[in-house]
Amino acid sequence: MSIFLVKLIFIYIVFIVAIKILGKSALAQLTPHDFGAILFLSYLAFGSIKVNGVTEGIIGIIVITGVHLVISKLSLLNWLNPFIIGKPTILVKHGKIVYKNLRKNRYPLSELLSSLRTARYPDIQDIEYAILEATGEISILPRKELVPVTPKDLHMKVEYHGFPIAVVIEGKVQKRNLKLINKNEEWLKQELKAKGYHQIKDIFYASVRDTDHSLNINTFDISD
Repeated sequence: MSIFLVKLIFIYIVFIVAIKILGKSALAQLTPHDFGAILFLSYLAFGSIKVNGVTEGIIGIIVITGVHLVISKLSLLNWLNPFIIGKPTILVKHGKIVYKNLRKNRYPLSELLSSLRTARYPDIQDIEYAILEATGEISILPRKELVPVTPKDLHMKVEYHGFPIAVVIEGKVQKRNLKLINKNEEWLKQELKAKGYHQIKDIFYASVRDTDHSLNINTFDISD
């Protein structure tokens, strides 16, 4: 049993290291070869361990869960975090691509351009910083003059219109949500009747704003 556990932990760690070596781009958007590599690594890593019976299987699950929790705890330490989680990498700086960082992280230029276009910044010169996070995601910081203006920038006071809470979903009353606004099913029925809806089963979706308790109603429309 002890040999089994040692093999299990060792191969699990080797697998994590192998995924890390694949690079951040493999974690961001799986291309066919990224997916294939991860799939084959999983098969080769854990296919090499023979599990004898349910008992070893359960023990293996418990051990791997424990190792995962230990690694998660260690990642909270500042001096270990860069080795376990990784560090962010600047891919675009002041409107210019940092080629050496792209090459170091094996991050395709086409994928970077695609991420910028998705964020509605097709021109690299509009980007102050584009940062490849440890998770494989891209954080994009545009130039200050291109940052959308907010009401706060204009010193405008914005009125809160309330949060819509679903009270009917596919003809069924959401009693728990009604309690959130201190209302009951009887109140809902009265409000619906006042708007000309007599059968809750005919309502596809209805929501109530938590401020003024106004109703928004959508019925089953079979004409579309």
